[in-house]
Amino acid sequence: MISIEIPDFSKLTLHHLVLDYNGTLAVDGKLLPGVSERLRRLANQLEIHVLTADTFGSVAINLRDVPCTIHVLPKEEQDHGKLQYVENLGAAETVSIGNGRNDSLMLKKCSLGLAVIQDEGAAISAIFAADIVLPDIMTALDLLVAPLRLIATLRS
Repeated sequence: MISIEIPDFSKLTLHHLVLDYNGTLAVDGKLLPGVSERLRRLANQLEIHVLTADTFGSVAINLRDVPCTIHVLPKEEQDHGKLQYVENLGAAETVSIGNGRNDSLMLKKCSLGLAVIQDEGAAISAIFAADIVLPDIMTALDLLVAPLRLIATLRS
């Protein structure tokens, strides 16, 4: 669990980390360097969930060393599938990270939504739905490793 009080924002008590796969953790189906190590470290504090259509068929092999739940979504209405997934987990106890239009609903619903830009860019709807926009997944994961950084960005 990660617990942090952010003045004039919220007291966050996070139990779950929900991540998009392609465009967020991976580019062209290939896991980005450094992601596994950071996720393994965060797994000591958060239950990790990866949501994907698994377009490249590589998610299971790429995350084999990461303690996480992989949920493969149907290709249609992924935005609603991701939203339903975080609602079932408990959105108030969940931080989500994504970059695509299909991530917008979960980013908005979760207690903390982080949008990343990276090589594929980020959909405007994801950026507007997020609480924080970050340049890449490493920066986003490092923010959770050192959550006091959230205060500087989110306090009023």
